[in-house]
Amino acid sequence: MIGSFILRLTIWFLLTADFTVPNIIIGIAIAFLLPRGNTPPERIKEWLSMLKKILIAIPVAYIEAFEIIIRPHNGEDMILERAKMKRSPIMIFLDVFLITFTPKTIVVRHNQEGCYEVHRVFPIKKP
Repeated sequence: MIGSFILRLTIWFLLTADFTVPNIIIGIAIAFLLPRGNTPPERIKEWLSMLKKILIAIPVAYIEAFEIIIRPHNGEDMILERAKMKRSPIMIFLDVFLITFTPKTIVVRHNQEGCYEVHRVFPIKKP
């Protein structure tokens, strides 16, 4: 409860960048009035695993961006990536975010069987 309130208030201040008294009052009111989700809390192990993946994805994204600049990536295809079953909506969002964060891949669709349809680009090697 307190954590979500602080998160909402922080997002409000990041969006407005205004720390005047009226804006603080409006931010507190909005943080209290926004509806809360009914999703069950995730296990800490899943969150730590996701945080590790996010920290790894940041340098990988830079490396892939430089690869695309240096070598043309003319090849493309669609692949299916299996996702873990029975994931909460926030974990599905983070999975999609991690795939889409890197410049060479983007999630096109998530189906109910637990697969992500991913479009990716790659360099074509000339013979």
